[in-house]
Amino acid sequence: MNIEGLDYNTQREKLIMSEYGREVQKMVDYAVSLPTKEERQRAAESIIYLMESKNPQVRESANYQQTLWDHLYLMSRHELDIDWPFDVSEAEKIHTKPQPMKLQKGSEHPYPRHYGQLINELFKKLKTMPEGEERDELVRLTANQMKRDLMTWGHGSMDDEKVADDLARYTDGVIQIDLNAFRFDRMDASFMGDSKRKRKK
Repeated sequence: MNIEGLDYNTQREKLIMSEYGREVQKMVDYAVSLPTKEERQRAAESIIYLMESKNPQVRESANYQQTLWDHLYLMSRHELDIDWPFDVSEAEKIHTKPQPMKLQKGSEHPYPRHYGQLINELFKKLKTMPEGEERDELVRLTANQMKRDLMTWGHGSMDDEKVADDLARYTDGVIQIDLNAFRFDRMDASFMGDSKRKRKK
């Protein structure tokens, strides 16, 4: 809906540097249009002073003057013809997004911290072990330790399905335990009490 006389931000041109506001952008546009270099130079210096007062936190940077002139250069769309007191050729890097960080080798899975590094190593080992009694015993030991870890760090949760789901997930589906046949160790009352005391500390 358009109402005559009202100017909505959504209908305006997008600001290049929104932290300085639309009025400063208009001043920059006006400075670009001035006929002589002397006038443009004086206007630019006045705008820099105003930009610093509107965005005082920029002073926290050691090279904040460089930053201000870089911002002015960008706001002028590279069209302001003045004697720049700083080299603004690198100004565009301000808008460059950082490249995503690569995962470290062996960190393809974001393992939950509450299981600890030992369990994470067991996940990797179980993925490559051949079927047999040795793997079955390691699965039993791993699953029970996971259940203890959940009790210690998981806000009292000892859900068997959670253990089975995590074990399958972090071994890429290699280890699947049948909860109808698998028997977890009994977690006695003394262990549960110790776990509660640890979380309170």
